[in-house]
Amino acid sequence: MEPKSMIVVLTVLLVVGTGADYVRPPPRKTLHFPWSPKSSHPQQVHISLAGDKHMRITWITNDKSSHSFVEYGRSPKSYNFKAEGECTSYSYFLYRSGKIHHTVIGPLEDDTVYFYRCGGDGPEFQFKTPPSEFPVTFAVAGDLGQTGWTKSTIDHIEQCKYDVYMLPGDLSYADYMQRKWDTFGELVQPLASSRPWMVTQGNHEKEEIPLLKDGFVSYNSRWKMPFEESGSSSNLYYSFEVAGVHVIMLGSYTDYDEYSDQYSWLKADLSKVDRERTPWVLVVFHVPWYNSNNAHQGEGDDMMATMEPLLYAAGVDVVVAGHVHAYERSRRVYNGKSDACGPIHITIGDGGNREGLAHKYLEPQPEWSVFREASFGHGELKIVNSTHAFWSWHRNDKDEPVRSDQVWITSLVGSGCLAERSRELRNILM
Repeated sequence: MEPKSMIVVLTVLLVVGTGADYVRPPPRKTLHFPWSPKSSHPQQVHISLAGDKHMRITWITNDKSSHSFVEYGRSPKSYNFKAEGECTSYSYFLYRSGKIHHTVIGPLEDDTVYFYRCGGDGPEFQFKTPPSEFPVTFAVAGDLGQTGWTKSTIDHIEQCKYDVYMLPGDLSYADYMQRKWDTFGELVQPLASSRPWMVTQGNHEKEEIPLLKDGFVSYNSRWKMPFEESGSSSNLYYSFEVAGVHVIMLGSYTDYDEYSDQYSWLKADLSKVDRERTPWVLVVFHVPWYNSNNAHQGEGDDMMATMEPLLYAAGVDVVVAGHVHAYERSRRVYNGKSDACGPIHITIGDGGNREGLAHKYLEPQPEWSVFREASFGHGELKIVNSTHAFWSWHRNDKDEPVRSDQVWITSLVGSGCLAERSRELRNILM
């Protein structure tokens, strides 16, 4: 449904709609991946940011003797640079992974296309580095899975001229069936090998079996993020910066109380943010704190009680979550009600998973909730400059990405909120 009206609320221009009378297309089946003979070439190639002007290239080979190096350059098949990396593997009962390679390359030029080859073998890939200055565009969708709707979503993301993709948890929906991690890697390789994918874990990544298997073994082995580069001790939470934006990826399924390593790391990370250099601060995790859907009600309350005061004191602009298989956008909110100095919360667990959509919402709609709809889709956040960003959500409507919700967002940097809370921030963070 098209937005009904436009109102100015505090520093945010909101386009309001309900999506209530939209008739959604039916569910789609899980994709079928036919068995194919093992290839010696690099497979499941994906890239991620790895600190300032560096990129991590990850791929898998069946050949245990293959090497973990990447050749790269700015012209096709002309590799002026070479970097050595590391490798790992894991076993999960009868399953044995291939050799998983991680190689960090750089320093790289900003906003530049590079061509690369993994391990001296196989096809040539290419990627584009993010810009160093605004504008910069993030594509966003959580809870992807491997269904027909997943394919539709990633096709739409491919059409988006994005610089970085952020995935707030629940990637492959392997759920202990390790071969599904491999098919997911094959499915996303065309996109994930050409733009950095920055991910955090969801409940479907845990795959823990008490006394037998630790959690997140597959996820941590395959999707290594820049946790060490950001001073974190765990791949389950980290931060990165790109073109004036500081992004914090948190873990909903690792300890987050006031005595936890994650809480201590978050305080330290927030205390280092320079709002003159990175005027925008985004936070991404899996379980939403503000959710008016019947599904997963209250699951984020404990984490919110602990960490929401930190994010509020630091002047976080936008919080993105997944988990609920629907879309919802809030006003700026804090402590359960609208607040001009709080972040906007976006729930976008609608990538296309096999579990289907969460159709039922609480009534009446909370005053902090602006737009909510149970449809598959993706979001685009274009940060235009240090003060303004444009957010849009695109519904998967019969395989066409239909813009169904949009909003101009004004950052908190120029709002007076940060100046008012500078002393509070210092007291909480130090």
